[in-house]
Amino acid sequence: MLKRYFLNNKKRNFSTASIWIQGGSDMDSVDKKGINKILSSLLTRGCKGFNNFTLSEYIESYGAELNQEVFEDGISISIKSLNEHFSKLFPLLDLIINKPTLLEIEFQKVKKSSINLIKKDKENPFNICFENWRRIVYSNHPYAFNTNGNANDVSKITHEDVLLEFKNFKSRNKYLISNNLEINGVNIETLEKKPLEEKSRTINNDLIPNNRFDFNNNDSNQTIIMMGNQTCSRRSNEYLPLKVLESYLSYGMSAALFKLFREKHGITYDLGVYYPMRSGNAPFLIYLSVSNKQALFAFELLSTLWKNLLFNPLTDAEIFLAKEKLKGSFLLGNQSIDEILQRKLQLISYGISTISEIDLNLKIEELSSLDLLKLTNKYLSKPFLSISGNKKICLEIKSMWQKNF
Repeated sequence: MLKRYFLNNKKRNFSTASIWIQGGSDMDSVDKKGINKILSSLLTRGCKGFNNFTLSEYIESYGAELNQEVFEDGISISIKSLNEHFSKLFPLLDLIINKPTLLEIEFQKVKKSSINLIKKDKENPFNICFENWRRIVYSNHPYAFNTNGNANDVSKITHEDVLLEFKNFKSRNKYLISNNLEINGVNIETLEKKPLEEKSRTINNDLIPNNRFDFNNNDSNQTIIMMGNQTCSRRSNEYLPLKVLESYLSYGMSAALFKLFREKHGITYDLGVYYPMRSGNAPFLIYLSVSNKQALFAFELLSTLWKNLLFNPLTDAEIFLAKEKLKGSFLLGNQSIDEILQRKLQLISYGISTISEIDLNLKIEELSSLDLLKLTNKYLSKPFLSISGNKKICLEIKSMWQKNF
């Protein structure tokens, strides 16, 4: 079933339409990790009336864009063009979703591309470290796996498997949104506002440190450290407090991570917080990369910071600044119509009604330091740690980890 929505945004000289299909890599079968990534790519490589080349040429002849992306819990397909061409291009979305050609020759190209992409990911120690972190945090949950799948599974996926998956795809809920009124959808601003539902979850704090730790050996002069845990769904009322915590840790040069690792000690190549929007329990982790020489010192700093988050509430000045930066990030995200539509459509698919900027700011203002401290202890008191680096250094960090966590 396809539900249509439009956002009566300020008049622009271009139109965009996006479809969100509920279910992404979380719909992959146990032995077919990566099949929805292949299917998604294949959908945009030909449909009724167009082969791969004619579809591409038709879209490019109008200076338009066609994009697709697979997430853990959904597939996004969008088309964008100048207003005067939109009526000619918009029908393509229906053809791509409902009448794709799914040719075997195109399947072989997409499959080969997927395998190459997986191999390329394996060349990056940062990706390896993250995949290890996800695996120990989520175990057999769909979020434990890369949306691209794994090379072993992808190599065994057949054209017939993809055709079967498309039958499943056709039955999934689909949501369409556009800033063009021609789609004849429901005005998103008139939707009934629903309160967020807090989904309870069981937190396994009984795992010993060894079961919350993993590392892989690499021969570079770089050590990558990732520490965190799974948290809550975007549907939860705990989402905003965790966004404030993310803002405090990683937004701008006033962020706690930047001031500690870059400004005060100057020891990191890359650092930040990863906290994406998910329909299930989203990951929340701090990541950083340092030279091998500074790795032990960096982990000491991270451990101290982590314990401070668990035992000491933010000061009034710290939480005020974190809230202001978070509000600013939401305003920044409202500058692009593509981002606005994608976000609103994703929220609708999660069963969440969007709220106004005023209401959002009020919710942020209501949060206190104690709210953040409570959630930090709930979700981050027993974090998981993944490291990529020199084996000797990793084992030394493991020893420190066992004493501290």
